[in-house]
Amino acid sequence: MRGRRSTGSNGMEHHMLNDEAEIMDDARSAPVKEFAVVKRSVVIGGHKTSVSLEDAFWASLKDIAARRGITLSRQIASIDQHRRTSNLSSAIRLFVLDYFRTRAMSAVFIGERQKPPSIVPALADRV
Repeated sequence: MRGRRSTGSNGMEHHMLNDEAEIMDDARSAPVKEFAVVKRSVVIGGHKTSVSLEDAFWASLKDIAARRGITLSRQIASIDQHRRTSNLSSAIRLFVLDYFRTRAMSAVFIGERQKPPSIVPALADRV
């Protein structure tokens, strides 16, 4: 069985068998586009850098900054200052995960019923 090579939207190369290729392409086309990584430029401490994140993480980060009453730039600078990983994009993902995980655990222990975050409405419809 022969295979084919393709390059995804993230620039990564994928190898698939011919029989599976069409099925994989059709089955994965919507989720891949929906969760595509987008590179954005940010300025941290006067230095321009780029951060690559999925839209859900950008929306979550904006939501967190708004809840804290700070700008998105200030939130990213804070994450950058306290990060334990060498990759800022990874540090942001971990920060967002930890933020919402902590809120969820607090809600469980305190007995609060909070409106679920509206950061990924498409996912809420699937659950």
